[in-house]
Amino acid sequence: MHRNPSPYVRVLVAMAILASPLVFGQQRPSQKPVPKIIRLDPGGKDYLPVLSGPPETSTMRAGLVTLAPGKSVGKHSTEKFEEIVIILEGQAEMKITGAQVLPLAKGSAAYCPPHTEHDVLNTGSGPLRYLYIVAEAEK
Repeated sequence: MHRNPSPYVRVLVAMAILASPLVFGQQRPSQKPVPKIIRLDPGGKDYLPVLSGPPETSTMRAGLVTLAPGKSVGKHSTEKFEEIVIILEGQAEMKITGAQVLPLAKGSAAYCPPHTEHDVLNTGSGPLRYLYIVAEAEK
């Protein structure tokens, strides 16, 4: 005797088919980014992912960072991405390797071109909160 699968099993099978790169012998169309609202509430965490890149966006990634006084995010490179850092609260310095130090405060932003090694340091007496946004500048 053949029984009909439960609704749960049908959903799992449908998900497996949709997750497969081939649907009925054809390449599944790629997801496209969609408009949305993102709540910037880190819930007490030091880092909140805001945008995670494709397929959520075309190339953009973003995050909300909170640093205690005297702390830094750590030296890193933009690699093939360009980056903007937007200060929402506090004071900071962006230290560019081999170049100037950029002083930052609430309401200011700093741009880093591709292949720029840099660090962000909280120079204030309170928390530093900033949003970074990176986008692929070269393939």
